[in-house]
Amino acid sequence: MKKFNFRKVLDGLTASSPGSGSSSGSNSGGGSGSVHPGGTVLREEIQETLTSEYFHICKTVRHGFPYQPTALAFDPVQKTLAIGTRTGAIRILGRPGVDCYCQHESGAAVLQLQFLINEGALVSASSDDTLHLWNLRQKRPAILHSLKFNRERITYCHLPFQSKWLYVGTERGNTHIVNIESFILSGYVIMWNKAIELSTKTHPGPVVHLSDSPRDEGKLLIGYENGTVVFWDLKSKRAELRLYYDEAIHSIDWHHEGKQFMCSHSDGSLTLWNLKSPSRPFQTTIPHGKSQKEGRKSESCKPILKVEYKTCRNSEPFIIFSGGLSYDKACRRPSLTIMHGKAITVLEMDHPIVEFLTLCETPYPNEFQEPYAVVVLLEKDLIVVDLTQSNFPIFENPYPMDIHESPVTCTAYFADCPPDLILVLYSIGVKHKKQGYSNKEWPITGGAWNLGTQTYPEIIITGHADGSIKFWDASAITLQMLYKLKTSKVFEKQKVGEGKQTCEIVEEDPYAIQMIYWCPESRIFCVSGVSAYVIIYKFSRHEITAEIVSLEVRLQYDVEDIITPEPETSPPFPDLSSQLPSSRSLSGSTNTVASEGVAKDSIPCLNVKTRPVRMPPGYQAELVIQLVWMDGEPPQQITSLAVSSAYGIVAFGNCNGLAVVDFIQKTVLLSMGTIDLYRSSDLYQRQPRSPRKNKQFIAGLTELNDSPVPLELERCKSPTSGLATRIPEAAAGFCRNEIPAVRQRNQVHHLPDHVNGHCTSPTSQSCSSGKRLSNADVSKVNRWGPGKPPFRKAQSAACMEISLPVTTEESRENLYNRSRSSSISSIDKDSKEAITALYFMESFARKNDSTVSPCLFVGTSLGMVLIISLNLPSADEQRFTEPVMVLPSGTFLSLKGPVLTFSCMDRTGGLMHPPYEVWKDPNNIDENEKSWRRKLVMNFPSPSQEIGDHQYTIICSEKQAKVFSLPSQTCLYVHNITETSFILRADVVVMCNSACLACFCANGHIMIMSLPSLRPMLDVNYLPLTDMRIARTFCFTNEGQALYLVSPTEIQRLTYSQEMCDNLQDMLGDLFTPIETPEAQNRGFLKGLFGGSGQTFDREELFGEASAGKASRSLAQHIPGPGGIEGMKGAAGGVMGELTRARIALDERGQRLGELEEKTAGMMTSAEAFSKHAHELMLKYKDKKWYQF
Repeated sequence: MKKFNFRKVLDGLTASSPGSGSSSGSNSGGGSGSVHPGGTVLREEIQETLTSEYFHICKTVRHGFPYQPTALAFDPVQKTLAIGTRTGAIRILGRPGVDCYCQHESGAAVLQLQFLINEGALVSASSDDTLHLWNLRQKRPAILHSLKFNRERITYCHLPFQSKWLYVGTERGNTHIVNIESFILSGYVIMWNKAIELSTKTHPGPVVHLSDSPRDEGKLLIGYENGTVVFWDLKSKRAELRLYYDEAIHSIDWHHEGKQFMCSHSDGSLTLWNLKSPSRPFQTTIPHGKSQKEGRKSESCKPILKVEYKTCRNSEPFIIFSGGLSYDKACRRPSLTIMHGKAITVLEMDHPIVEFLTLCETPYPNEFQEPYAVVVLLEKDLIVVDLTQSNFPIFENPYPMDIHESPVTCTAYFADCPPDLILVLYSIGVKHKKQGYSNKEWPITGGAWNLGTQTYPEIIITGHADGSIKFWDASAITLQMLYKLKTSKVFEKQKVGEGKQTCEIVEEDPYAIQMIYWCPESRIFCVSGVSAYVIIYKFSRHEITAEIVSLEVRLQYDVEDIITPEPETSPPFPDLSSQLPSSRSLSGSTNTVASEGVAKDSIPCLNVKTRPVRMPPGYQAELVIQLVWMDGEPPQQITSLAVSSAYGIVAFGNCNGLAVVDFIQKTVLLSMGTIDLYRSSDLYQRQPRSPRKNKQFIAGLTELNDSPVPLELERCKSPTSGLATRIPEAAAGFCRNEIPAVRQRNQVHHLPDHVNGHCTSPTSQSCSSGKRLSNADVSKVNRWGPGKPPFRKAQSAACMEISLPVTTEESRENLYNRSRSSSISSIDKDSKEAITALYFMESFARKNDSTVSPCLFVGTSLGMVLIISLNLPSADEQRFTEPVMVLPSGTFLSLKGPVLTFSCMDRTGGLMHPPYEVWKDPNNIDENEKSWRRKLVMNFPSPSQEIGDHQYTIICSEKQAKVFSLPSQTCLYVHNITETSFILRADVVVMCNSACLACFCANGHIMIMSLPSLRPMLDVNYLPLTDMRIARTFCFTNEGQALYLVSPTEIQRLTYSQEMCDNLQDMLGDLFTPIETPEAQNRGFLKGLFGGSGQTFDREELFGEASAGKASRSLAQHIPGPGGIEGMKGAAGGVMGELTRARIALDERGQRLGELEEKTAGMMTSAEAFSKHAHELMLKYKDKKWYQF
């Protein structure tokens, strides 16, 4: 069949109808119903180079700690580590850079992992009773074989070293044997009723342990849950020994000589057994039990879940176990106990222990083990303990396992950033690293990794629930933490005695980071928090001690009901520049309304420190801006944020309005409700409410719910389609537009009572007016009658995106369902218009402008775009003293759905970056002595002698994207991205030196469109939105990169670049490298004679089909693994590996022969010297008599 390229057809269709979007020109904000004639000239000037062949979606690498780990395995020769999880994932770790993620298709939890030591393969046992054989000789591991058990459940697996027969224990107590090469079940079965004595009346329980004797490989030790241990002779097919204990067994480990083994039990005891006296253990201890009087049994403790018994040649053996603590110490944390001789060390852990393994020098079980480290897998961490030092320090972990140290609330991704930033951030962050680590190198050093060909600086920033910010070096698909910033240090710690008011309005994480804005060129960093604050940071290499300046802003408005026009019949907007006042008063104090009773007014949620604060090198707080309480209601959370280092201005908004602050002069320039930004041209004809005199709470009134909404309608509505439309719950005052001044007052303030971005307090609703019902409101509600509410509650996308992570899957699912169900309100009327997007740029504020000027683009939740004009002082010296004028320009544009992002292009198609200030250290003494001048980098549109438009503006909303030409404000291109869903994230990025628009849709589609024509380049159903965490953290960046938080502890990176997909194999690390297996130690003549018959044991003869027969077909089903090129590559790699190992073996053999020859020559020389001395001695005493001696 002939192959069909859909992407080329897609390009042909879009190229043949470039005006497909412009057919919706009647929806343009300029009021024009057709494409502007001047747009044709602009279209011909730009030659778009991107085609669909440039794009392809694939996952690259996963960072972080494996979510919900369940199993652990280690290859002592390759020195690689494997971790299995409850979701069916496997992470394989080696040296830094070697980090591989693979997933079982079934998603079943991983029960156990077993390496084929130094063979480049891994066996996994999953909870669906299936065994899988993974090929690790390729960079992307693949399953070679699977074996599905149909009638029995797998409980334990054991693979002896250098054996191809896998022992499998089941829940029924039977033991099966699987051939690793063919993955076929052997006919040899150890049935439970043959293993135990015939007189036993009870079932021994599931198999909890399997291991062959270090002394004799023909003997198998089987441990059952009820305390029975059977020493089975594989050749004679009978039990050689049976041991019984009263307590249940959890684990068993051999002494390397094969004469003793140790068991851990459910009562916290350890028993040591000798094969010569199997009637009872010759040693029983309860390590953490209280010592009792003679004749009394020691007090029981918690179960010891696992024990390992490792011997040393020159010291006492190590006994390492988890659990076993006394029951009377309920508050003690999970612990790992290390017993070495008479010394007992208890290492307390921060999280429960899932599994641990002792790393030993030799892979042979019949040699002195010589343990040197212990890998401890916790529920939320991975640590390695150094056993070679007496204080047992831990190794410094080179993997980014602490991403989730505090839950991640937001992310930002920057590719191809200034190269010096990584070194600068690392030099600052390395000074604050923890001390006390082991001085030895990280012991997990398997695999090989080389720096790929695509190397450019990449930085990932994560915001966390505790207010911390982490900067990560993400270059070359690795991740390493560079610098950590704690934003909570600018606030006073909340005291425990602040009492009930704190509980009412403060949520669990009051410092949680909500939004991040970073300018890498100027190093200006800005964050907004869940407690309605904004902090601006500047970077400095010098430590300072200074007071933190803070501003308080009043931003809360209330409006009457509105009439929403049809989206397709939006009236044109007149140019209102002549109707606007020339300026506003920039000075004045904050008007404080006296509160009655417990009502709060004009106080922030948190207290900024008033004393001088020491700020170490790095990011130092320049200004803290806080929204304050209004009439007893907490401030609404911030939904948009933008900073301009060139202008020295920060802008932020919420569902009430917009605030613009000059962070150079530390003054508020604008604090205005969204309605006031329209002035007399409010499209929705909303009128301010008059102040209410009486505030009365109606106790019996509850929120009204709409009738059920069809599922199809729910899927096609955005969380911002009906923004915070609900019944008001309290009386409110009139619209305010005061300009607050700098506030130095610090009081004890509190936070709104939000949980995960959703309100729980009846007087504190997210993105809503939050007012109590007045008598007029109650009568209005009663007019509608029961079951017919005029409004319903909904949340904005911004509020949705800052929902904090939850701790359980159930609560997270409830959060998602609650947010989605509250978003279906297209038939309702909007009472709030939130500010959803902000963008600073040199642009044309009005139609008749001939030159660019500083502008602020403001996008709202109703799809409106307003342009704010910024009038800055012309001289650089005047910027610190002269006022900055901020006023709406009267220019309006419109789109369907809430606005998400802005960007600008010049007439040649080049992406225009916002202007910025070149970074200078603000605390540099040498520079302060000189005249301080700001160096600005401005990006103006390319000059042209023709009269016409000079700039493109790209605007993307949750439903569509539009391209306007400025200053004519003509809509050139329109592309309706989705009708049945909504866009969660949209970014304008650079790909192959060309700009494109990347979108992530709530239905899981990732879409790429060229600019400025908005031609679809890629549309792939990649990731259905199953968790709001994905919507909150998904982000695109340049060079075809993107990421999202795939689990609460892991970051998944992906690429939409075809070039990177092709080069990905070269960038990934090798999991397997050819290494010669160490030789076994010489056992000596006596040990070889009396040490057992393990060396002559032939498993093939015993378990093969010729002697054991075939297993029942109904017992297990063999499933061949996926074939293809990867398997062929892996096989080829295996052959090359065998050849390489053979060559290494020949080289080592030649080297040993050379050493042997040298030793032989040395022995001959010594023999000749001895003969010479003996002859001289004989001559000396030859003629002497016996009595002369």
